[in-house]
Amino acid sequence: MKKSVRDIDVAGQRVLVRVDFNVPFDRKGGIADDSRIRAALPTIRYLLDQGALVILCSHLGRPDGKVVESLRLRPVADRLAALLGKPVKTTSDCVGAEAEAAAAALQRGDVLLLENLRFHAEEEANDKAFARALASLADVYVNDAFGTAHRAHASTAGVAALLPAAAGFLMLREVEELGNVLSNPARPMAAILGGAKISSKVAILRNLLPRVDCLLLGGGMANTFLKARGAGVGDSLVEDDYLETAREVMAEAESGGVPLLLPTDVVVADAFAADARHRTVSVHDIPDGWRIMDVGPDTLNTYREALDDCKTIFWNGTLGVAEFPAFAEGSLSLALALADLDARVVVGGGETAALVEQAGLRERYTHVSTGGGASLEFIEGRTLPGVAALQDRD
Repeated sequence: MKKSVRDIDVAGQRVLVRVDFNVPFDRKGGIADDSRIRAALPTIRYLLDQGALVILCSHLGRPDGKVVESLRLRPVADRLAALLGKPVKTTSDCVGAEAEAAAAALQRGDVLLLENLRFHAEEEANDKAFARALASLADVYVNDAFGTAHRAHASTAGVAALLPAAAGFLMLREVEELGNVLSNPARPMAAILGGAKISSKVAILRNLLPRVDCLLLGGGMANTFLKARGAGVGDSLVEDDYLETAREVMAEAESGGVPLLLPTDVVVADAFAADARHRTVSVHDIPDGWRIMDVGPDTLNTYREALDDCKTIFWNGTLGVAEFPAFAEGSLSLALALADLDARVVVGGGETAALVEQAGLRERYTHVSTGGGASLEFIEGRTLPGVAALQDRD
């Protein structure tokens, strides 16, 4: 068990908090989704209530070690200020004389947001000097950025080695909820895995298969399984190099008595396009030149029945090409069905979390992870550097 922010006396201390404010922007330059900012509020408010001097640091986008004006954090500071109901100070850099002066001038209850960490290549390189420069601004370090915990960067691993280091409330909840999926699920437990490719989910499949009572597959990765079973899939996305892997997974599921469900009917289209002609067919009747874009209604009914009695459900990966409205129906229908179940539903991050957020269903699930790659690596059973670097509770 890692130390939590509650385990450290922060009164009057400068606390450097690694947050994940890597938020999406709309075409007009406004914040399109502030859920990651909102997710950090409990930790920030707790620190303020305890009389801490709060210094926040985050990355935004991929500036590749250069200053990119469109990736400055000022708009994020403005949104955070509105949510907190108090001013949020900013700096034009995250290290150096200006940052040092701003940190030194803080009073109890003040909030400072440093400039984009990734304006410096040293951040992603976990440069020791850069980590020392960040650490010099504070007395205590708190990591509340689960979305970057799978990266050993200066702000996630380097600083944690130099200051008393604890987990924020979001980090703790992520580790607890995802950890329960792996080690302490209420039974029966099902996993739903989708997304484009089996190659990116092999480790998850291998780690989850011995732990689940039912496995449901969709998205492009299901096409490889269908072809491995002998189905003709037309021009659908298939990873031929992973056909044997798919057969091995299916054999392991069968030998372990775990039902592995694949689509029985699908929505196919004559092109990979939002406005492509499309129709619903059996997986045994996919026309030549057409491609699978979503699951069909019979598949959804079968999946709903399989999930009805489950008490724990982990979902990562959409069931179709959800970025096209015409082919998002399967994923949206599943999302609504999961929201109505009497079960602990945990959603892995990335595209699946975005779909749930857009559908307005986040609050109806047990947990929707803020970490895309981090949540997947955690479920794979990997050690996350940003978590491992934090101090253990006595």
